[in-house]
Amino acid sequence: MSTEETPAVPSAGAPDEALRRERDDLYDRLLRVTAEFDNYRRRTERERREWSEATTADVLREVLPTLDDLERALAASSEAAADSPSVQRLRDGVEIIRKQMTDALKRRGVEPIDVVGADFDPEWHEAVAHEPAGGDRRDGEVTAEIRRGYRIGQKLLRPAMVKVAKA
Repeated sequence: MSTEETPAVPSAGAPDEALRRERDDLYDRLLRVTAEFDNYRRRTERERREWSEATTADVLREVLPTLDDLERALAASSEAAADSPSVQRLRDGVEIIRKQMTDALKRRGVEPIDVVGADFDPEWHEAVAHEPAGGDRRDGEVTAEIRRGYRIGQKLLRPAMVKVAKA
């Protein structure tokens, strides 16, 4: 008779421990890949939003000189409009176009910067002229607006060109 040999049985804990380590390793890798993907998604969304805002700002900057021209045309025609009905009709048409443009800009979040009477701020203003301070004007006060400045929310779209009182 032959004696049956029982095969050597590995300890019960070794395969379970190896599987547990492999599972934990794979789970850690899954968490890292998931976190990397979430970061990638957030970064690409932020970059897309920034690109869109920059493109919008570029287009709006190109439109602003036309709005400036319309406002200059209205200012120049104000005296002549009183004398001539045809000039008044033309002025009314230009005013309608200017209003449509300002409404469209407002819908996009573009607002003019109020400057006259404010303190000069190089972040929002571009000084192009000075005049003596004194009387009712303090040093550094914006005394006149040469070209209107605009912003989108709290971001500068175009600085205001201003005249500043200087002591």
